[in-house]
Amino acid sequence: MIDREQVRKVALLARLELTPEEEEQFTTQLGSILDYVEQLNELDVTNVPPTTRAIDVSNVTRKDDLQPYADREAILSSAPEQEGEFFKVPKILNAE
Repeated sequence: MIDREQVRKVALLARLELTPEEEEQFTTQLGSILDYVEQLNELDVTNVPPTTRAIDVSNVTRKDDLQPYADREAILSSAPEQEGEFFKVPKILNAE
């Protein structure tokens, strides 16, 4: 069973501010969820293959064909800054 102290710790890690009423509510709710998971742990799944989904799903995607854009200058001219044939963007990585 989960207690209020554990709920406070999870809330702190998640950067949540909980009222005492919310702490009590989440303690009860999380306790119910963990009890249900315990029930599921009692099931014998030795002959059940692991799955990621209950039903088969496949993505329908198109082939990614590289095609040059006809009006490259129009795109570059709309950029706030450019450097030669490229967009110039702010540096986001630390130099170290």
